[in-house]
Amino acid sequence: MVKERARILVVGGGYVGMYTALRLQRKLRRELRQGQVEITVVTPDPYMTYQPFLPEAAAGSISPRHVVVPLRRVLPDCRVIIGEVRSVRHAERLATLTTLATEEEGAGAEQLPYDELVLAPGSIARTLPVPGLADHGIGFKTVEEAIGLRNHVIEQMDIASSTRDPAIRDAALTFVFVGGGYAGVEALGELEDMARYTTRYYHNIRPEDLKWILVEASGRILPEVGEELGRYTVTELRRRNIQVLLETRLESCADRVAVLSDGQRFPTRTVVWTAGVKPHPLLAATDLPRTDRGRLKCTPELAIEGHAHAWAAGDAAAVPDVTADAPGASAAECAPNAQHALRQAKVLGDNIVHSLRGEPLQTYAHKYVGSVASLGLHKGVAHVYGRKLKGYPAWFMHRAYHLSRVPTFNRKARVLAEWILSGLFKREIVSLGSLEHPRAEFELAAGGKPPYDPKGST
Repeated sequence: MVKERARILVVGGGYVGMYTALRLQRKLRRELRQGQVEITVVTPDPYMTYQPFLPEAAAGSISPRHVVVPLRRVLPDCRVIIGEVRSVRHAERLATLTTLATEEEGAGAEQLPYDELVLAPGSIARTLPVPGLADHGIGFKTVEEAIGLRNHVIEQMDIASSTRDPAIRDAALTFVFVGGGYAGVEALGELEDMARYTTRYYHNIRPEDLKWILVEASGRILPEVGEELGRYTVTELRRRNIQVLLETRLESCADRVAVLSDGQRFPTRTVVWTAGVKPHPLLAATDLPRTDRGRLKCTPELAIEGHAHAWAAGDAAAVPDVTADAPGASAAECAPNAQHALRQAKVLGDNIVHSLRGEPLQTYAHKYVGSVASLGLHKGVAHVYGRKLKGYPAWFMHRAYHLSRVPTFNRKARVLAEWILSGLFKREIVSLGSLEHPRAEFELAAGGKPPYDPKGST
């Protein structure tokens, strides 16, 4: 039994937030029933996004609704608030938050008291002051962005198929991806595969008409899978007529022209920005210690240094890697990736329970077992437990691994069913760009003028 009544506040509904709340819900079931514990989850979205499936959702292999997990369904014993925490004063055990009703009420931000705090707001896209990026760039971090990008790519093919202007056609069929990490490479690989397949249904577009460009500032891509598999990935992508430009930066994309640091210029209507992430701005609005990179300073037990009753994990936390063997390993930190986040959440949930019950805390210790990456249908690379796989075996391992990790049996069954059906039938190539602006057609019919193209092409 817990020593005293506790109000647990979980900030964020991503990997760490959802899995920590799920762990607490299971471990404290009796205390929750008796009213000794209250768990509140504050998150901007009512669902957790399983991000490794975003590239397949963009390619149409998985339905968007199966990439997300509804929090209210998996956390029935928790209070889920759809809103955003704006600041935290841990010294006073107070969080300031806004909800969907805040503006309607006109009463300003709410003050939410708590006893135990879990900070897991995740990260946001790391952008640079590149001219034109804010106007024309497309991110790839949410399910909405993934589906929007799919619609956008197919719409560009529609534009290219119908225009008589060769300059417009060339720009529409040029797709620039910035960032050679997981998000950039997997999104590019899946979408190129999808677009190449889609060309068979256009009478005047051939696969070789499509121009795909990957821009990476460093000298290698996919550093997580190792140098050898990184070189193999570059070779594989170039074999598919994808230009891989290493040690190159995007200098500008103003006026719909991608200007690179090596002097090349590509007129394009598609610039996808996947060049890394940075800590969530909320961390700077707390009274908790942070590292030079803006992440929260944590102990190996996932507590925030020097502050009792405050915890963190995942992208927001700088967690010491106690398994590091190299000289100076004491300064090593766990990489901010999904593999660590999932495992940290379990230890974090257990440690909060231990703390409430006055028991010793666990140390988070997990060696990185490897990485898997998809490069399109039946293509991939994997480096797992020291073994290197390429092509179909790596792609199969990628799917098997992530199917085993996606939350809930419901989602596993639905994703598996979709994969089986996609193997039996042809790909879907429809674009539903109008979903992004569902009222546009009605506004036009009612006599108004839509402020955007109803089809969502810009």
